[in-house]
Amino acid sequence: MDFVRSSLIDPISTILWNYVLVYVLIGAGIWFTVRTRFVQVRLFPEMVRTIMGSRDGAEGGISSFQAFAVGLASRVGTGNIAGVAIALTLGGPGAVFWMWVVAAVGMATGFVEATLAQLYKVRWPDGSFRGGPAYYIQNGLGSRRWGAVFAVLLVFTFGVAFNMVQSNTIADVLSSAHTVDQRWSALLLAALTAPVVFGGVRRIAKVAELVLPLFALLYVLLALVIVLTNITALPTVFSDIIKGAFGLDPALAGVAGGITAAMLNGAKRGLFSNEAGMGSAPNAAATATVSHPVKQGLIQSLGVFVDTMIICSATAFIILVAGPDVYSPGETSDSAGASLTQTAVAASLGDWTTWLMTVLIFVFAFSSVLGNYSYAEVNLDFLGARERGLTVFRVVVIIAVASGALVALESVWALADVAMGLMALVNLTAILLLGRWAFGALADWQRLRGAGEPQVFVSTGNAAMPGELPGDVW
Repeated sequence: MDFVRSSLIDPISTILWNYVLVYVLIGAGIWFTVRTRFVQVRLFPEMVRTIMGSRDGAEGGISSFQAFAVGLASRVGTGNIAGVAIALTLGGPGAVFWMWVVAAVGMATGFVEATLAQLYKVRWPDGSFRGGPAYYIQNGLGSRRWGAVFAVLLVFTFGVAFNMVQSNTIADVLSSAHTVDQRWSALLLAALTAPVVFGGVRRIAKVAELVLPLFALLYVLLALVIVLTNITALPTVFSDIIKGAFGLDPALAGVAGGITAAMLNGAKRGLFSNEAGMGSAPNAAATATVSHPVKQGLIQSLGVFVDTMIICSATAFIILVAGPDVYSPGETSDSAGASLTQTAVAASLGDWTTWLMTVLIFVFAFSSVLGNYSYAEVNLDFLGARERGLTVFRVVVIIAVASGALVALESVWALADVAMGLMALVNLTAILLLGRWAFGALADWQRLRGAGEPQVFVSTGNAAMPGELPGDVW
């Protein structure tokens, strides 16, 4: 497997991510930003208002806030702690700036794909909703085949490979910081995963709604305490970020790779973390009950902001204010991930934070397991999996989570990166072709809002839309 990875999978992954996806994702984000007239800036206050008033689902769906929490559950994971640290070590402080840029334009992409997920969602026999890229590819572009291709890619990437990565991270932290045998970690994670995945999407939504926002807030507060206790270092931190982003710091030349390394690492880690354009979050967005598709688009766009601008930035500041004794740009050792963040926190607040960080990493990683599974289940439904097939897959997920705590995952990571990259290309092609439907929905929502009318979407005979929508939801 190592030979296959080094000779085939790694080269494909390098080309796909370094030379294609980074630029396609940023380009699509810029296009959607311009076409929606900077929706992420104009309507940011409306995003906050919408999510604050969206706690109750109806008609078999879940609430917008629950859908937001499920999406956040998958976005917020070890990438926010380990991924940011890796971006800083390989790309220098300037990687943070490009992470912000990617998130800023990615908010528009997230808005478009989530709105499309709502427009093309379908009602399931149990009264809930299903939707996402597989559904809008089939119903919007008329291609069941490409919808199935996307669904298969997502099921493997999120249902199996990424869940193994998350459980491996948990086991590694428990082993290195607390000498917990990885076999015990495997048993613990399997025991925690089983009752949730067998409870379905609604149970995942309830767990995510209660747990994740609380711990995300706790992590941000921890970062705020660290920043405030090192407030005099902030001007230097911002200066390093800006100089590193544009290659203006001679000290980083040849060490962290200058502007190219800053851009690529910031973009790659930002995209991996917030998933804008990947086609994953729309699977959660479609399950919400809303009166207008644009409302969920706004909420999911806010999810990109929370993930990168707040949580990833929190990690970056924790590391950057820790000083040169902890953080050294250009360090490329494998340990410069979650352990770097953990060391930076301890350097500022003391060794007592080891347990606190262990809990936070555990919650973030395990929440990703739950969110990832929910996406896979939606796409298995699309592929026509019946109850027996879903039961088998749930067992596979539990086995993947348990085995992920026991094995090295270099090959799985490489394969998952390729699968996720292909998945993103399929989704980006679809949303670029279907974007006019999201733009039409936005125009309709703005018309209703401007006229002071209830923001209730009606697709039939809607002059703002390019045509009639298939299905009976709207």
